[in-house]
Order: sequence, then C-alpha cells, then structure tokens
Amino acid sequence: MSQKVLITGGTGLIGTRLAELLIDAGYEVALLSRQAGASHYHTFRWDPRHETLDPAAIRYADYIINLAGSSVSDGKWTEERKREILESRLDGTRLLAKELAKGEHHVRAFLSASAIGIYGDSGDKLVNEETPPNTPSDDFLADVSRKWEQAAHEVAALGIRTIVVRIGIVLSTQGGALPQMARPVKLMAGAALGSGKQFMSWIHLDDLCRLLIQMLDEPQWQGTYNAVSPNPVTNQTFTETLADVMHRPLVLPKVPAFALNLMMGEMSEIVLASQRVSAEKVLKQGFTFEYPNLKGALESFYATEE
Repeated sequence: MSQKVLITGGTGLIGTRLAELLIDAGYEVALLSRQAGASHYHTFRWDPRHETLDPAAIRYADYIINLAGSSVSDGKWTEERKREILESRLDGTRLLAKELAKGEHHVRAFLSASAIGIYGDSGDKLVNEETPPNTPSDDFLADVSRKWEQAAHEVAALGIRTIVVRIGIVLSTQGGALPQMARPVKLMAGAALGSGKQFMSWIHLDDLCRLLIQMLDEPQWQGTYNAVSPNPVTNQTFTETLADVMHRPLVLPKVPAFALNLMMGEMSEIVLASQRVSAEKVLKQGFTFEYPNLKGALESFYATEE
C-alpha cells in the first residue's frame, strides 16, 4: 500500500513540483486548500483563519508537509501585507498542531517549512543550524521564521517526528526570485544589487524536493536543517554567472541600495541581506545534491537559450 502525503501550500512553487516527484516515487498525494478543486489532486478543505479543517484530512495522512504561507515577494510590505505573511504561516501550522493533538491519526512525520531569513543579515559569516536566530524587532523575516518554527515545535511536543526545513532562495523558472533576476539580464540590463557582496544561499527546486522526500523516507531525519546548496555565492557572482549562462553581457553599474529601498521599501532586505548558510548538516546526513554549483543549476534552466 502506498504511503499518503498531505501537503499544505501544494499549489505553490515548491508544492507543485514536490507533488509530481512524490507521485513518481510511489506516494499518494492530497492537498489541504481553501478552495475545492484547486488542483487535480484529491483536496481536503481547510480555512486556517477561521480554524476549520476537514477531520478526514488528518486521518488520511501518513505524512504532512507544511508549506503554506503567503509569498513574501508579492507586493510592498504594508502593515496589512506583513500581517498576512505572518498569519498565513502561523494560523495553518497551529491548526495542524491542534488537530494532531486529538490523536486520531497515524501521522509518522511532520515536515514544516521555515526560511534562512531566520539568521538575519549575517554578512560573510558562515551560519549553521546552531546559530541563534536573529532577534531585533525590526527584522521582519527573522521574526516570521522564528514564530513559524515555534508553531511547528507544538507538533514535535506531541511526540511526532518533526523536521523544520530552513529554505534558501529556490531556483526555478516557474516562479520565485530567478525569473525576476533573469528578465533584466536577458534585456542586457542586468546588474548586481547593492554592494553585490551580499551572499545568496540558493537551492535548485529539484534538489529541495528530493531533500524533502528523503526526509520523509528516512526516520533519522529529525530537528532543524538548512535547505541550501553547499556553495553560496555573492550577488555579484550570481549575476555574472547568470549573464554568462544566458550569453548576455553585464554593462550596467550596480543598482545602489538606496534605489532598491525607494522601489521596494522594507522588502529590499530580501535582496540586500547577506546570508552565507552552511549545508554541512544535510550533507552529513547523507543527502547528495544534483546541483551543488550555481553554474550547473542555472544551465539546467537556461543552457539552451541564445
């Protein structure tokens, strides 16, 4: 009998590809969604804001992968938008913990997304899972990640094997940061952002999905892990490598930080914060990256383009 995986956020960038690869690996997949018929997978209804969840969803699952959360890069961070980003993560995670606490289930593992934003702007210092979260009150992404992880720990407290996955910049042409970076490069208007010295800790979408599946499969995975490639690069190197792979010159000077602040407001911290994040823990646990280096990862998307 195939194992059943319930995914929240299953129609997002990660969830869409993850569901495909889970099916390929022989799992059954169902989604938790606010809209019935949001996907061709079996869908259970939930509404985290109103604390409603179809009880059949939890009874269905052998594993739960919790990816739900409003995108941090869609639109300026107004106070209302920031509240939505935070609550869309906390409400769902807490609702799952509350349902799991009732005990009428056979869930073997709970995987919950987090983000490397938890480390804040750490310059060129290499950070790992033992590095304390960044706690200043004005670091919005660190605050969101910290609270999101605390909500996931409510599931761990029930004795369910819980894995918190701190995800880096996910590379895909289907969404996320890469298409936004590639567009100006393609138009020969690409440029490094800010100083260009800030580190970007990235991961190819397929490597991330394979890592999540390995975490489900193997019971030794437990606790917190960074989901980043072993080779973070500076923004300057990222931009140059992207231009090289796309066969485009970089002719423009760097985009100054103040200009990004004007355009993006507080959201500019997404591209200006430096995060050099270690992948050593997942490597030691036995995960092998198909795309450990940036050039190979980018070529998997753009090598055929001229």
